[in-house]
Amino acid sequence: MRYAVKAEEMKQIDLYSIEQIGLPSVVLMERAALTVAFNIENIATKEGKILVVCGTGNNGGDGIAIARILHQKGYKVDFIILGDMDKLTEESKLQLFIAKNLGMCICSKFLPNEYNIIVDAIFGIGLKKDIEGEYQKVIESMNDSDVYIVSVDVPSGVDATTGKIKNIAVEADLTVTFGENKLGLILFPGSSYAGKVVVEDIGFPKEAFDAISPKYHYFEKDDLKRIPKRYSYSNKGSYGKVLIIAGSTNMTGAAYLSAKAAYHMGCGLVKVLTSNEGVKVIRTLLPEAIYASYEVDNLATVMSDAIRWADAIVIGPGLSTDKKSKQLLNLLWKEEPKPTVYDADALQILSNDLNDKNSDGITSRIRELSFVLPENSVLTPHLKELANLLSCTVEDIIKGFIDFPEYCTYNNKLIYVIKDARTIVAHREKRYINVSGNHGMATGGSGDVLTGIIAGLIASGLKNYEAAELGVYIHGLAGDVAAEKKGYHSMLASDILEALPEVIRENERRSI
Repeated sequence: MRYAVKAEEMKQIDLYSIEQIGLPSVVLMERAALTVAFNIENIATKEGKILVVCGTGNNGGDGIAIARILHQKGYKVDFIILGDMDKLTEESKLQLFIAKNLGMCICSKFLPNEYNIIVDAIFGIGLKKDIEGEYQKVIESMNDSDVYIVSVDVPSGVDATTGKIKNIAVEADLTVTFGENKLGLILFPGSSYAGKVVVEDIGFPKEAFDAISPKYHYFEKDDLKRIPKRYSYSNKGSYGKVLIIAGSTNMTGAAYLSAKAAYHMGCGLVKVLTSNEGVKVIRTLLPEAIYASYEVDNLATVMSDAIRWADAIVIGPGLSTDKKSKQLLNLLWKEEPKPTVYDADALQILSNDLNDKNSDGITSRIRELSFVLPENSVLTPHLKELANLLSCTVEDIIKGFIDFPEYCTYNNKLIYVIKDARTIVAHREKRYINVSGNHGMATGGSGDVLTGIIAGLIASGLKNYEAAELGVYIHGLAGDVAAEKKGYHSMLASDILEALPEVIRENERRSI
């Protein structure tokens, strides 16, 4: 697990390290410069030329130090300082003093095409205003050049918290960021400007991170060890039972995708409650599943028995929003609550019910949902479904993407899986942002696979929130495997489904 920090959190970590721990700011700057220089050495040649473009803040001080370190290693390096020299920070003044003592001079003209590598050290994580004037012209020239660009900490112009662009931003090929990854380098559009991101340890103490306790985190492959283990002395009853309430006459595939995904997560048994047409599909495509139709006269009994049998439940994929589907939801709520994943049409039914109650405003809608749904219910809306639930627009959510998890989880215990190019899982004070996956996964049925993954993990023993965040990560990894095999354009949800065993098998190999 790694943190994804906001700009303000990183500033607090930096300040705590300096003021409470006693690490000198210039020491951290020197370490930062060394890591960037090391990464540049991996791509530079002694025959080429490097230009470091510096601002007057500490990001610029990093840049001057980078130029000096590379100069001492025998590289051809120039550096230029943009802005009012009188506004140089004390650390930057010291770096400039050292560079001058070594015979280095400030370059007077910005001629980007004379260089092989440009280092962007103009603005760091503290940028608040839109970029204009001289800075804008320089960044435009950098972006228009055909030169390899390395950004220091964040590409200048990218908001380190939101990923939004401050009028213009450097389009980097490589970003070397310090301490932990920045949320704005993970979110779009900032991620598109960052190129390859390398996170370097420059000596921020663990105590500083513990003191600030950043809210967001993300997973790496080592986190697959969170998948519940299997044991030699066990049987199918040892690994949980998943009930999938999904599918309708014209949407028979969703139940299959969700059910098979749950099986791939290692749960022992899956029961699919679906339409008569869906039963035919499940009987043919997934003979391992138990199946039943909801098109029966004794539906209340069938539902009651199925819910009591299950350890985890999925409801909604391909279900439709007719009277029968509403009845299924109402019957679900009459029973003792079981861990449940609400997706697709189940979310739309909830939205319609809130509209019928004339519940208006985001706060009111969130409160109503927390009254209707049991604690720790998992909701998996994409942006349009979330907009319908909260009675707002998709544009509202996009504008304040990292604010909406705060709205959704305020004063309640529901779990939101907010699906987008960077999916966020939110529960009370916890925030997970997903870095796996790709745009090829934007295809029908992909979400059905995700619901099955989450439910399978819950049935196997994970808590609801743990299953939601790990499920999103596994889903994305399977999408990455599928993309390698099928390409982004041709990928289907079934390709993601069939890639799941490879992801799980990799974890099993790592555990040996």
